[in-house]
Amino acid sequence: MAGTISARTVGTWYVSLTAPPGTPPNWVFAPVWTVLHVSIGVAAWLVWRRAGHGRALRLWGWQLIANAAWTPAFFGARDPELALAVILMLLVLIGLTLRAFRRIRPSAALLMLPYLAWTCYATYLNVGFVILNPR
Repeated sequence: MAGTISARTVGTWYVSLTAPPGTPPNWVFAPVWTVLHVSIGVAAWLVWRRAGHGRALRLWGWQLIANAAWTPAFFGARDPELALAVILMLLVLIGLTLRAFRRIRPSAALLMLPYLAWTCYATYLNVGFVILNPR
């Protein structure tokens, strides 16, 4: 679904925006997110194997929902400010998930670190789009 939403606007609305310095080419996002989703999936599996269902996996689910909400906010609604609010919430949820995972399975928390780093980078890009493209 996210791919469908972004595909409609990447070639039109998105390319009309002024991009912040360091914005990667569009083709980078799919392979990066593929690796990150595998990594966070393995992290959740490791936690589930050790602790079963619980608070840590609920947090993991909430951060997935926040992650999934970013694309419709940015590309679907064409609203970088709304997307910024979503990604800031996502960062908090990733941090809480990482902390909960670390208590159960430290290796699972390590698997979440690249996701946190990429989301920080994505937040920088999102802030840049807000600043460089005022309404």
